[in-house]
Amino acid sequence: MTVSPSPRGRWLLLALIVLALGLVALWRARSTSSPATAATRAAPTASAPATLDLEAADVVTLRRATFTQYAAVSGSLKARQSAFVKARVAGDLLSLSVREGEAVRAGQVIGQIDVRDAELRVRQAEQQALAAQAQLAVAERTLANNQALVGQGFISATALDTAKLSADSARATWQATQAALDLARKGQADASLVAPLAGRVAQRLAQPGERLAVDAKVVEIVDLSQIELEAAVSAQDVVKVREGARARVTVDGLAEPLTAQVARINPSASSTSRTVNVYLSLPSHPALRQGLFAQGQIDLGQHEALVVPSDALRLDQPQPALLVIEAGQVQRRPVRVGLSGEVEGVAVSEVLDGVPAGAQALAARVGLVRAGTTVRLPASAAR
Repeated sequence: MTVSPSPRGRWLLLALIVLALGLVALWRARSTSSPATAATRAAPTASAPATLDLEAADVVTLRRATFTQYAAVSGSLKARQSAFVKARVAGDLLSLSVREGEAVRAGQVIGQIDVRDAELRVRQAEQQALAAQAQLAVAERTLANNQALVGQGFISATALDTAKLSADSARATWQATQAALDLARKGQADASLVAPLAGRVAQRLAQPGERLAVDAKVVEIVDLSQIELEAAVSAQDVVKVREGARARVTVDGLAEPLTAQVARINPSASSTSRTVNVYLSLPSHPALRQGLFAQGQIDLGQHEALVVPSDALRLDQPQPALLVIEAGQVQRRPVRVGLSGEVEGVAVSEVLDGVPAGAQALAARVGLVRAGTTVRLPASAAR
């Protein structure tokens, strides 16, 4: 008698058979795998070094060229003529008729200091002058009488000499009082504040009602018709600067540079920075104002040398360097640079040594590239 298995037993038997077949297939796959294949699978994936494709603008070539050498300068604009109107006498400021930005004429009265003290001094000096004049008149009459009496023998010669001395003393006293009167009248006139030059008011440093001391600053006036750039130049560059040399100056707020000219060179160097001030005369321009910051380049003449665009120099380390392309790879080569200049509107630097003429280097636009990086030159730059 045959007993058939139950449905549950059949499903369990089927599962055992499937599991056995899977184990046999896994054992066969491992046994048939070669050592080389296993090693290849176990080895980490190492990507080959990437190649940097360059464009024509990414490469610069070192070449000999004649460049315009210049000295970079910067500083503030200053009016060639400016002046402070100061109080010449002490007193209360009664009025001040001008404010910042207003135009004034040379000789224009712009303010008034209280003149009551000055008027009293004038009256005092006048009375002293009148008294001295009266004493002089008495002394001169006495001298005249004594001269007549000495001829008649009524007085001695000594008495006549005494009369002469008295007259001379009275005359000197009268002259001194006249000078004091003139000085008092000048003080009275100095109570009026007068513009010494034509220009515009830059600062108003006092207000009506304030008590002013002698030489107190009241107003600053600047003449904007002549503006200069006062710039400090290093000792090594100033020896090449000549009066009349041309310069190009860029002023804050102006889109276009201005053509300037070296007007003067200070004969003394600064005791702290050892630089020398050079004054550049700028053309008249309605936008120029005293105190604006400006920077420029003074033309120092022509110079021929091995040059490279200045922005191609790598300055991330103490010594300048170039990223030179050698045998398809980038190499960092330290260089020694000299003068700076300009070729066809491009700022260049002189390369004294470190890289030969004809060498190719990465331009500034490429950015920082690690030494050893493989590069592919464009057809126009390949040699």
